[in-house]
Amino acid sequence: MQNVIIIGGGIGGSAILKLLVESGWFHVEGVADIDGAAPALQEAGKFNISTATDYRELPKAVDIVFNVTGDDELTQRLRRFYPPRTVIIPGSVANVFVRLMDEKEHYINRLSNESHKGSIIFNSIDEGMVGIDLDNHINFINRSAARMLSVKQDEAIGRHIHELISMSELPRIIETGRTELNRELELKDGSKIVTSRFPMIDETGELIGAFAVFKDITEVVSLAEEITDLKEIQTMLQAIIQSSDDAISVVDEKGIGLLVNPAYTRITGLEMEQVIGRPASADISEGESMHFKALQTRKPVRGVNLKVGPAKREVIVNVAPIIVDNQLKGSVGVIHDTTEIRSLMKELDRARSIIRTLESKYTFDDIIGLSPEMQLSLQQAKLAAQTLVTVLLRGESGTGKELFAHAIHSASERQFNKFVRVNCAAVSSEQLDAELFGYEEGATLESRTGAKRGLLEEANNGSIFLDEIGELSPQIQSKLLRVLQEHETMRIGGTKPIPVNVRVIASTNANMEKALLDGTFREDLYYRLNRMPILIPPLRSRKQDIPRIVDRLLLKLNQEYGRNVESVSEKALQFLKMYDWPGNVRELENILSRSMIFMQMNDKVMTEDHIPLNMLKAAEAKNEVVIPASAPLQEQLETVERGILHRALEEAKGNKSKTAKQLQISLRTLYYKLEKFGLL
Repeated sequence: MQNVIIIGGGIGGSAILKLLVESGWFHVEGVADIDGAAPALQEAGKFNISTATDYRELPKAVDIVFNVTGDDELTQRLRRFYPPRTVIIPGSVANVFVRLMDEKEHYINRLSNESHKGSIIFNSIDEGMVGIDLDNHINFINRSAARMLSVKQDEAIGRHIHELISMSELPRIIETGRTELNRELELKDGSKIVTSRFPMIDETGELIGAFAVFKDITEVVSLAEEITDLKEIQTMLQAIIQSSDDAISVVDEKGIGLLVNPAYTRITGLEMEQVIGRPASADISEGESMHFKALQTRKPVRGVNLKVGPAKREVIVNVAPIIVDNQLKGSVGVIHDTTEIRSLMKELDRARSIIRTLESKYTFDDIIGLSPEMQLSLQQAKLAAQTLVTVLLRGESGTGKELFAHAIHSASERQFNKFVRVNCAAVSSEQLDAELFGYEEGATLESRTGAKRGLLEEANNGSIFLDEIGELSPQIQSKLLRVLQEHETMRIGGTKPIPVNVRVIASTNANMEKALLDGTFREDLYYRLNRMPILIPPLRSRKQDIPRIVDRLLLKLNQEYGRNVESVSEKALQFLKMYDWPGNVRELENILSRSMIFMQMNDKVMTEDHIPLNMLKAAEAKNEVVIPASAPLQEQLETVERGILHRALEEAKGNKSKTAKQLQISLRTLYYKLEKFGLL
C-alpha cells in the first residue's frame, strides 16, 4: 500500500481524497492547505487523516505527493523537498484524476438511474417473473411474482425454485435449453397460472440460467365460468320464453321490438319479422301500445284490453319496464287471449254448478287404512257403492262413518245427483219430521206461508245420509219404513203419496240389538236398514295407521290455519301410538289442531313438546295401554318393551345405572333402548 500526501484542499483535493480512500490501494498520510477551512481538510477530519496548513509539517517519508494547487513552481519546490524516490504528481496530472473521478461518478449515477428505471419496470408489470441460476437457485424475482407466491422478494433470493413452486419446470429448461410457451400450472394455494419459460444465454452463447414469465388466471377462469353460467341462464330463459303458452314480447328502451315467442305469433297472427325491429305499436289494431306507456312512466301497466293483429283479436295486456341498475333497458309484455279466458270461465261455471249439485266431499282415496279390519270395511263399502242396497254404518263416534257415506255416494252411479245429510239427533222429533217429509200449506204453524218439500224429496235420484239413526222417534221410524218398502213419502197434512227414488245410508254408534230388546227401535226397520252392515274399526285397533292419518290431517290443518308443518317427530308419534283414542280420529284431529295452534309460525316439525301429552302420559302411567291383537308382532313387542323400560326407570327414580343392573343389560344397551323409545 502506497503512502500519499495531498497538497491543496480545494475541490480537486477533495475529489482526489475521496478517490484514494474509496480505492483502498493508498494510505493518505495527510492533507495540507494554507486555508485551514478548506473542504479537503474538513473531509480528511472525517477519516482521521492528519491535516496541516504547511506541507512541511506532514511526514516526509511518503511514496506519492499530489499537488492539486495548480502552482507549477510548487511542484519544483516539492521535488527538492522530498526524497528522490517520492513521486511528485503535478496539478495537470491531478486534474486528469479529478476528471476521471467525475466521469466515474457520472456513469455510476447514470447506471444507477437506468438500473432504478429497470427495477421500476420490472416490478410494475402485472406478470410475475422469476429467474434461476445453473444451480436452480432464484437470482431474481419481481414484486408480482412475490405476491402470487406469497413470499418477500429479499427472502426468495437464493432459495431453490422448488421451495416456492414445487411443480416448476424451470430446471428442465436449463437441461434442454428449449423455450416453453403458455403452460398451465397450479400453485400451492390453489390459484392457477399460465407460464412461459425461457433459457438465459449470455453474449458469448453460454447458458447461465432460466427464467419464467407467468400470469394468474384464477380470476380469468372464474370469469369464464361466470360467462358460461350466464350463457346457460340465457339459454334457459330463452327456452322458458319460447315454451310459454302466454304471448310474450320484449322491446328496447326506444320501443323497438327485440323478441317475441311462438305463442305471440299464434295469438296476434303476426310473424316475427313483422314485429322485430319495428315500433311496439306495430301489432296494435285498436288502442295504444302499453310498451310506450311503461317506458314513459317507468311503471308497470296491468289488465288493459286491446285488439291486436289483423284479426283484431281481443286480448288483455300486462307490461312492465325492465330496469337494471336504475337504467331503463326496455319493457316486457305478456298478452292473454280473452277467448281462452272466457272458455276457462265457462268451464269454471260448469264446475261450480256440478259442485252445487254434487254435495258429497270425499272419496275412498280420502280414507286411510292399511289394517286388516279397515281394509275389510273398505272392501264392503266399495261393494255397496256398486249396488243400491241400503247401508248401515256402525262404529264408535269419530271413526269416520260420515266419510264412508260420502265415499259410497261418490263411487256410486248416483254420484252426480244430490247427497243430503241429516243428523237425526240434532233437532227435535217434530222438526225432524217436517224436515224429512215436508208439509202442505196450513198443516203446521210454519206452513202458513206455503208448502215445503222434504229432504227425502230433495234427495230424489240421489242419496240421503241419516246419521244417528238410533235416535229416531217411533213415528218417524214408521214413516221411514214406508219409504224403504214402498219408495214413496207423504208430506205432513198431505193426502197424496209422492214417489221417491232415494238411496238410504244410515249410521249409528248405539247398540241397536239392545234397542231392539228394549223396544225403542222397530225390528222390521232394523232389518231393512241392516241389509248391508259395515263395521268401521276404532282407531285403537289400527294404530299402525296413525302416522299416515297424521300426515293427512297435517295437510288439512295447514290449510285451515295457514301453517307449513311438514311432519311429526318420531318421539311424538310413539306417544300418539300409546294412547287408546276413545274419541278416535276426531279426537286425534282435535289434539293435532290444538298442538298446531301453540306452535311458532316458522316451526316445521311437531314434537312432543307441542302435543298435550298429559292424558297420554296418564294412560301410560296407569298401564292402561291396550295392545290390539291385530297389530304386527314387532309393534306389540316394542310396546311391551317400552312399558317395561318406563316402569323400571321410575322404580329406580331415574337412575340409569341401577335400571340397567335391575334389567341385567349393559348401560350402553339401556341408553340405546331409551333413545329408541323416546324415554331419554
